[in-house]
Amino acid sequence: MTAWNDSRATDALNRIFMAAVASADPAKVLQHHLPSPPKGRCVVVGAGKASAAMAAALDKAWADVDLSGVVVTRYGHAVPAGRIEIIEASHPVPDDKSAEAAKRILAAVEGLTAEDMVIALISGGGSALMVAPAEGMTLADKMAVNRALLASGATISEMNAVRKHLSRIKGGRLALAAKPAKVVSLLISDVPGDDPSEIASGPTVADPSDIETVREIVSRYELDLPETVRRVLEKGEETPKAGDIDEDVRMIAAPSLALQAAAEEAVKLGLTPLILGDSLEGESRDVGAVMAGIALSASRKGLPVKGPAVLLSGGETTVTIGKGPAGKGGRNTEFLLSLALTLKGADGIWAIAGDSDGIDGVEDAAGAVVTPDTLARMRAAGVDPRQSLVGHDSYTAFKGVGDLVVTGPTLTNVNDIRAILIG
Repeated sequence: MTAWNDSRATDALNRIFMAAVASADPAKVLQHHLPSPPKGRCVVVGAGKASAAMAAALDKAWADVDLSGVVVTRYGHAVPAGRIEIIEASHPVPDDKSAEAAKRILAAVEGLTAEDMVIALISGGGSALMVAPAEGMTLADKMAVNRALLASGATISEMNAVRKHLSRIKGGRLALAAKPAKVVSLLISDVPGDDPSEIASGPTVADPSDIETVREIVSRYELDLPETVRRVLEKGEETPKAGDIDEDVRMIAAPSLALQAAAEEAVKLGLTPLILGDSLEGESRDVGAVMAGIALSASRKGLPVKGPAVLLSGGETTVTIGKGPAGKGGRNTEFLLSLALTLKGADGIWAIAGDSDGIDGVEDAAGAVVTPDTLARMRAAGVDPRQSLVGHDSYTAFKGVGDLVVTGPTLTNVNDIRAILIG
């Protein structure tokens, strides 16, 4: 058998990553989850990085059904969707288009009857893309909240709990606005555990979080929030709970299914796959160090798996910026830089990590790859990898040695995909 080298290993890792992404393509999976068409009108709404691709798949699958609607996606992620209008807005911090989209979507579900149906196409990113600030708040207030949350180190679940209680559309309120029409939610999960109430802050799903939890999150992370926001939280209006809305939720793609597809591709490449979990959380640099330890154990002792093998994981780590200066980077490149520093150039270990939507944070790369000589090449290029990690400048470090993974928008989103190859 041909020995594993940089070329063979990185090609295998890229194929494994793209197999995971392809498994969540709405064009392939959405039609298998559709309900029977309604007797009355069919109104399509949605929000998320994959919503336009989902809308295009629905328009094609239901060519004979009378439907209309509007969905919002991230700038650069739009595709033609026939009878369904596509709006583009900003992510991860909302803008005027995010507010316009929420207004249009709420208007689309007004005045429906029990014979009508709303198809809600929901995927990750919808929280920022569809924004309807709570009464007494402005869009600028909501943007300030998002910035504070993104820099805080809060988990995605904690962020969503706050967002839902500061919104007129999230946390089940979109479904409430559509009553008495039947609401069918088609979801692509990008959150740990695939909890429907967490995906895009659950606009069509009852919210299990409460206002007291939100106040505790704000206090624990010392969030610097506008006074108008604090007044809304003091008022304490609750989100819809179980029993307030009828739910028909259908998961059409999820991290667990993407990791299974990655594992199947790995087997084709002669690797033994080991899925470590689809919902790993924690600080990116800490998770990188832990994963490096597992990889070293596998390489040296054959535990928990003997090579040639690949360690697969998914989930969403966090990057806590703090109050100091920060360079360019996302959670995947920061994970990889920490992994490389912990591996210290160990032979026979390669890795890839990327966001399945094609954008790691706000830069133009999905993620990056690590090879045994990554650190040496960075130093030769004048990059101090440890200082880059301290300064949250991982994107710049990997760009300097040409190891970024650039896919462009993939038009889906099942969170991060990480693969470590043990030769």
